[in-house]
Amino acid sequence: MSDWFAPQEQEVTQDLEELRRKVRTMLDLSAPRDGLAAYYVLYHDPARTRLWVAERGPRVEGFLAICQTGWDLFRPISVLRARRMDVAWALLQKGISPSGSGLPRRPYYLVTTPDLLGIAEEALEVERVSMNRIYYLDLRRYEPEINVLVTPAQAANGSPRFVIRSQGAQIVAEAGVNWQSPHFAEVYVQTAPEAQRRGWGKAVLDACITWVLRSGAVPLYVVAEGNESSARLAESVGFVDSGARECAIEGIAKT
Repeated sequence: MSDWFAPQEQEVTQDLEELRRKVRTMLDLSAPRDGLAAYYVLYHDPARTRLWVAERGPRVEGFLAICQTGWDLFRPISVLRARRMDVAWALLQKGISPSGSGLPRRPYYLVTTPDLLGIAEEALEVERVSMNRIYYLDLRRYEPEINVLVTPAQAANGSPRFVIRSQGAQIVAEAGVNWQSPHFAEVYVQTAPEAQRRGWGKAVLDACITWVLRSGAVPLYVVAEGNESSARLAESVGFVDSGARECAIEGIAKT
């Protein structure tokens, strides 16, 4: 670990709020590239958030957030940002692979910037890596369409969901919100193979986008490199590539 900073972890909610205040200096709340990081670091449930901050004097050099979600109870979402490789390594060692802790190795879903992929691979036994493009909705290109087949529903965590069901009541297309901050909301869409090429994915996505816009947030859409069908769907609705990229790494903490 570098000798010029020590990552600090909150112990009580008051300390977490102080660390969140410091971390804001590294984030642009109006930029799509920082949408996910800002949500998990600043707005995620405090009871389910652990945060480490690395500082050098008054300057924040990096942070690591580990957040428990309702999507996967056994694999937390972690967000890493750092200005230097040694800072990133120290944060990962402190939060994910604490030396001599005796804690069991556990899986993580780590989201970070492309330049930190190598150092993340040093801390995790990597199972999968995805390079993601971050799209944002361009309102000048957005022309919502109403499909009477779409009905509102609710995800297990209470977030909104919009679905189309088959005659047997099975869900064949759905769209919803992965997370939402005061500034952005990341939307998703899923369509069963037998329901593709009918415009149903676009229909449920349209309904979800309308809900997000009414809530005052800007919709974001994340597309893995190589998933051109998902990119075409996003672009057909009015999303445009922001140019920002993020790495999503699935792996298990090394000993």
